[in-house]
Amino acid sequence: MDWTPENFPLEMKDLDPRVREKAIEIANELRITREVNELNIVEVAINRAQQWFISLEG
Repeated sequence: MDWTPENFPLEMKDLDPRVREKAIEIANELRITREVNELNIVEVAINRAQQWFISLEG
């Protein structure tokens, strides 16, 4: 089951909504590709989403 903006891991609750949306997208992709161990998906997705957001800010 994919995560959605209404149903996402608790660790993403306090993220900026833009970062949360990107983290959800990344986490869902990681689950499909199995690039990351299931236990680390949320942490990796949050880190990548935060880096994405920082790069947007320039």
